[in-house]
Amino acid sequence: MWRALMLALVALPALATQGLATPDPREMLADPAQEARARDIGRGLRCLVCQNQSIDESNADLARDLRLLVRERIEAGDSDQQVLAFVTSRYGDYVLLTPPFKPSTALLWLGPLLVFLAAGSGAALYLRRRARAEAVAPLSEAERKRLAKLLDDPA
Repeated sequence: MWRALMLALVALPALATQGLATPDPREMLADPAQEARARDIGRGLRCLVCQNQSIDESNADLARDLRLLVRERIEAGDSDQQVLAFVTSRYGDYVLLTPPFKPSTALLWLGPLLVFLAAGSGAALYLRRRARAEAVAPLSEAERKRLAKLLDDPA
């Protein structure tokens, strides 16, 4: 009983979001192959209003305009690459959810690796310094005598 309830609670949000990705029937192309291409391209384009959603998922007016633009270009006979080139020529690489690797986006692609390397180096330095600080120097002769006196004296 509890397992079924937990499964339903986990699955419900996933099922609810499936309906969000359904385009307006007025936007859909008559040819299913072209519509599939348009949906595939739309999943790779960022909604410039929502910024973390694809135009396929967004309900913003600009996302709707971009979906229509993609469908117009597909109906005109453009290939997927030509459609993407057309959209990026107007909106820049930022419209792509997966921007290409080039000098202007190198930090975007290499940034996580650099942060990981910096964090690893910092952790290694911290652990090395901590190990050195924890190393205990041997007692001097005067310290041994004083310790022996303290341990022998029950006061």
